[in-house]
Amino acid sequence: MFKTSYSVNGLALAIACAVMTSGCATTPADDRDPRDPLEPVNRAVYRFNDALDKAVIKPLAKGYRAVTSAPVNRGVTNFFSNLQDVDSALNNVLQLKMERAGSDVGRVLVNSTVGVLGFVDVATNLDMPKYGEDFGQTFGVWGLHPGPYIVLPVLGPSSARDAVGLVGDWYADPVFYVTPWEAQVGLRVVRGIDQRADLLPASKLIEESLDPYAFTKDSYLQKRRNDVFDGNPPPEPLEPLRP
Repeated sequence: MFKTSYSVNGLALAIACAVMTSGCATTPADDRDPRDPLEPVNRAVYRFNDALDKAVIKPLAKGYRAVTSAPVNRGVTNFFSNLQDVDSALNNVLQLKMERAGSDVGRVLVNSTVGVLGFVDVATNLDMPKYGEDFGQTFGVWGLHPGPYIVLPVLGPSSARDAVGLVGDWYADPVFYVTPWEAQVGLRVVRGIDQRADLLPASKLIEESLDPYAFTKDSYLQKRRNDVFDGNPPPEPLEPLRP
């Protein structure tokens, strides 16, 4: 999905439209996932996002992939990945991971110069690892619980913690400071289409699953927990058996 901004009114309107135009596939209360207390609304928003994706975003991504050569596609992905390293560097500093922050800064400097504004990922070839930290992860490192699972209109899967983190990521994104606003919007649209094009193979797994909503939720929450603990999460507490 696009990583774009949304207003509070737009968010409420999108949720209301999704709920009114589709029946809520609910789960019996006793069997409901405790991580997902908003499941009826989340499923409605998921259907809204899925319909939007099938009607607009996915066709655009396929068209983009059809007319873009592999080197150009990779270069565009690298360009936006380089911008994301700025956010990652800031969050590594906030997490007091100075060595990682130094690697992120080094990546930006190398890729922005030798890598021609980031279109060529020279830093990875120089064994400078990419960490991809964001404010949602930083809040997790600080001990903030993820809170309930949330599906955001257009943006897709999230949690209460990650949704708040998006505000910090918005301001840490160099694209936010691009003027005029038309150029900023254009960059965000290109980035969203490029990201969706890169996810086309993975989307088949979701579409073929028995419950795409549950598959997406479990995958997202597992990945985010893994991200917060830098790939080494502690064992999750066992849920008590229900009578």
